[in-house]
Amino acid sequence: MPLDDHDHDDAFARRLSAALENAAHACPPPSTDLVGRATERGRRMRRARAFQVGAGCTALTLVALGGTLLGTGGAGDATAPRDVPPAASGPARPATAPVISGEEMAAILKSLMPKDGTVSDASGTGSAGAGDKNRTALTAKLTYTDTHGTTGVDIAVRRLEPGDRPGGCLPVEVRPYDTCEAHTLPDGSTLYTTKSYTHPNADTGQRRWYAELATADDAVLFLQEFGGGGEKASGSGAAPALSVEQLGEIVRSPAWRKAVAALPAPASGTPTAPGRRGADDQRPAAVLMSLLPPGGRITDRNADAGLVQLVYDDGHGKSMIEADVQTGMTDALSGLMDCPPDSGSSHCRSETLPDGTRVKVTQAPSEKGGSAVVRAADTLRPDGRRVLVREINSYAESGPVTRPEPPLSPDRLRTMALDPKWFG
Repeated sequence: MPLDDHDHDDAFARRLSAALENAAHACPPPSTDLVGRATERGRRMRRARAFQVGAGCTALTLVALGGTLLGTGGAGDATAPRDVPPAASGPARPATAPVISGEEMAAILKSLMPKDGTVSDASGTGSAGAGDKNRTALTAKLTYTDTHGTTGVDIAVRRLEPGDRPGGCLPVEVRPYDTCEAHTLPDGSTLYTTKSYTHPNADTGQRRWYAELATADDAVLFLQEFGGGGEKASGSGAAPALSVEQLGEIVRSPAWRKAVAALPAPASGTPTAPGRRGADDQRPAAVLMSLLPPGGRITDRNADAGLVQLVYDDGHGKSMIEADVQTGMTDALSGLMDCPPDSGSSHCRSETLPDGTRVKVTQAPSEKGGSAVVRAADTLRPDGRRVLVREINSYAESGPVTRPEPPLSPDRLRTMALDPKWFG
């Protein structure tokens, strides 16, 4: 995806804003630990979803394209993972690897456009040329026009590193209006196709559709298009000229084999499969789910480095619930676990427990605007361990309100945040 204000990683901004909430009298600011983890998360999403060609240029989406086998077989449905990808900086391209020029990249993309339209403004970046031998992403872009309208199209091809993952289907908490499907192909690759919007916080405005092919041999190809022209060139809501099925055919074309061969060689090690999470990421998710009222439906779980987000539906509307587990927060939160004098007893309560644990329970409007309500219970143990549990009366903080209030009472959030299971 392009690196723009809409994707500036809602998850990244969410975690930073959650940590800085105390500045707005809702939640304490981040520690070095939180900032580091939030920065890494944002860097991973930006890296896997966007490739910026240069200042003032259209951002090109990063795509993983696997090795030399780009099949054309049928697809079967698979569960769409909702993991946020980590960053990657690929290894050097072997001296024996073929090179591909920007002109060739543009020519390949142009050749794969439907023949009943016209192409203009085609360009690309390749692996050939001074200073480009270690390029980790190859790109191309153009403008395509047919009887259905004008579409800005761009593609990027890169290699996965060990532990890296393709973008896949982004969490509903990050992109609440995406419609994403995942298909496992006969050759072991996975094709993701998504209908989305340029801005994530509304289901209106310019449409953006994209396809991502992640193959079994650790390379990714990501193709996106914008309805009405280039990114933010139109706000009409017109559908892009190419269907997501056509985008999927383009990324699976054998015409990209030379581009894949020109990528850096696969690094040693075993990449993390799409959807797999590390053990450290699993624990907060397991604890949070065990503390929720029984009988509700849990979907869209997204776990990453101590932060877990999920959507909980008790039959009266969906709500996003999240927990952030941190350590070493004593200095960062010193003096910030008290309610401000003008907070009002119904919106902020703070206390110190007999064992020295500080607790603050708040309720405030969503920072994303609108009428969503955010409840939070923030706890700081004497040894610096922190657990923050939040809930919103929507399936995403930037999504529509789904119920009058969040499903859990402030007292229930407090009990959940204080549960000893967070730390074993």
